[in-house]
Amino acid sequence: MIFRRKPVVAGLVLTVLSVTALEAQSRGVLPEGSVIIVRTTTPLESSTARVGQTFETTVADDIGADNYTVIPTGSRIRGVVSFARAADRQQSGVIEVNFDRLTLPDGSVRALSGKLTSTDAAERRQIETDPNARVVLVGGRGGIGATIAGAGSENSPTSGILAALGSLLSQARDVRVPAGTPLAVQLEQPLVLSRRGGLRPPTASTIYTATDRIRAAQQALARQNYYRGAITGQLDDATQRALFEFQADKGITATGNLDFRTAEILGIAGAAAPGSAGGMTGAVLSAEEASLLRRSAQALVGRYRQDLAVSATGRLDMGRTYGEGDVEVWFALSAFADNASLYEQLVRVSGNAAGAEAAGKALVGAARRVDAAMQNARTSPQTRSAWSSLRAQLSELDPAYR
Repeated sequence: MIFRRKPVVAGLVLTVLSVTALEAQSRGVLPEGSVIIVRTTTPLESSTARVGQTFETTVADDIGADNYTVIPTGSRIRGVVSFARAADRQQSGVIEVNFDRLTLPDGSVRALSGKLTSTDAAERRQIETDPNARVVLVGGRGGIGATIAGAGSENSPTSGILAALGSLLSQARDVRVPAGTPLAVQLEQPLVLSRRGGLRPPTASTIYTATDRIRAAQQALARQNYYRGAITGQLDDATQRALFEFQADKGITATGNLDFRTAEILGIAGAAAPGSAGGMTGAVLSAEEASLLRRSAQALVGRYRQDLAVSATGRLDMGRTYGEGDVEVWFALSAFADNASLYEQLVRVSGNAAGAEAAGKALVGAARRVDAAMQNARTSPQTRSAWSSLRAQLSELDPAYR
């Protein structure tokens, strides 16, 4: 009995691994530090604001992670007032807000941890002099009806915040942020979201997150003396600061995101590595996507071997009758998994966009052979479902493959 149960347990493990990998393929991640531009839907004023009061903002443009939409236009991000003080005769009004919830157009809700920041170079530099400062709106100055400033620290009492603001309070006026005012929400934790729709051309609000694209940005920023760190492909604080300074100098909205407009000016918008070839043709997977595809294919091969009762050494079950179609599917899936491994290796090291695109077409050809084999085999619903999920990703390599 113990011998018979082992394959069942192994099959369950392979199933879980395959499902996890396939789910990961359908998700995008906005990294910590990413900035989302929103617009207020109601006025925000220090004369009436109260601690705990909530307010809604809307996302005006689709936000993309690489070449997929993850936050559609019309999504709402909720703000919460965490500190409020009305103006008096000596000092300006002050409001502190945080952001805690994203509501998508379909009604689904995601927890979010965000803080206010600024796209103005002077304000952002002042804020970042102390990474632990509380970011507040101060009445009387600034183009949005308030100055955005860093004050005190996260644990500062009210008196500490006001003391840190100093002369910024001298206008003795309330914060008045009209409805429709753009605000910048900076993520304090990564935000994992489902991809919505298929591949799309990049827009100004597309945020590139793939390792190869970030590495290319670091190299380009280093050549122009904005970045002096290691070329890691990681979107760390130093890389985001370099992006912000570059954007401020070039006169584009300074968020610190590696967005499409910034990538264009850096000369890396046509790079082949992340998401798809140049982010434009949809013909090349990123290294991360290729790795997920390869792991999913290998997990599916392992599960199908269990379905066929084939041992790890290749021994067939002597008490079972095998049809030609059953073995043909096994061979075709095994070949596809090997091809997926070769494809991943090529994407990671080749640097040749045309070659990577050709390899993608060849991989789709291998998938078509699996499709043909499955027409003549008795595959389980679970196997067909897992293969269908793999096919969905392959359509990124060839839109005609559905």
